[in-house]
Amino acid sequence: MTGYELKGIPAEACRDLLRDMIRIRVLEERCAELYAASKIRGFLHLYIGEEAVATGVMHALDSDDSVLATYREHGHALLKGIPATGIMAEMFGRSTGCSGGRGGSMHLFDAATRFYGGNAIVGGHLPLAVGLGLADQVAGNDRVTVCFFGEGAMAEGEFHEALNLAALWNLPVLFCCENNRYAMGTSLETSESQVDLALKAAAYAIPAWSVDGMDVLEVARATKRARSMITGGGGPVFIEFQTYRFRAHSMFDPDLYRDPAEIETWKERDPVVTFAGWAIEQSLLTGDDVEALWDAARDEVTAAVIAADEAPLEPVSSLLDHVTATTEEVSS
Repeated sequence: MTGYELKGIPAEACRDLLRDMIRIRVLEERCAELYAASKIRGFLHLYIGEEAVATGVMHALDSDDSVLATYREHGHALLKGIPATGIMAEMFGRSTGCSGGRGGSMHLFDAATRFYGGNAIVGGHLPLAVGLGLADQVAGNDRVTVCFFGEGAMAEGEFHEALNLAALWNLPVLFCCENNRYAMGTSLETSESQVDLALKAAAYAIPAWSVDGMDVLEVARATKRARSMITGGGGPVFIEFQTYRFRAHSMFDPDLYRDPAEIETWKERDPVVTFAGWAIEQSLLTGDDVEALWDAARDEVTAAVIAADEAPLEPVSSLLDHVTATTEEVSS
């Protein structure tokens, strides 16, 4: 992996990157178990295999940057600063969840950390990213809006409208395409006439390139470069992160459209396992260090599950809350 050839990475930075990939992996694996036990209901889309993308990008951002994501957003939310307790409670539909128990798996949200979803409509959040970028531009804020979406969203009209307006208005938006090769059960090759996604995005006269999304260092390096270009007044940037989900599209998906051998081939490039192995080989971490990170992540997620299980549901009396605005809210 090209990024692993990078020299001089501090051991602490290496530990932080691996820690966060492991945190996502443990959270997602536990969610799969809880879904099977009917603790989590509704839809559940897991991020297992793609951890290097969220981790590399988040480590290259400023805390004040805004982030929007898809329904496969648990890892992004966790690294943006939403506590595992708030995420798990939301999965359980409890009142202590980050969206008050009303959003569930696909609609994690937290204005305090500038994490604006968790959006269930494919491509529907791309215009929201443009709006946030425009607001920052008008207000003179020195921040970037980062929008994650899958390659399937590039077939939606919102993608073209969003990139066009972002380019015309020179907005501070970073478009992050997580290309995991399958839009639900449809492969990229059977849905897009142009499979070079960076080339497709470049048609809107914005810088666009593709990187290895299984390599956390490559992801972080590309994101830092993009953010620097944007904050330097260069306008929007598009990055395609080539990655792969090891699990099916959702927990309801029988995953009959992929060759099992293909999945196993990609698992040989597991971003968590390969990065840990490289770090040990480079004497940046020891095997004990790595095991300690796994233990800490398991403890964090276990505590979140216990707290979610004990948290109260919303009372029936609150059923109409947040449905319509009050007169006071409208007037203000």
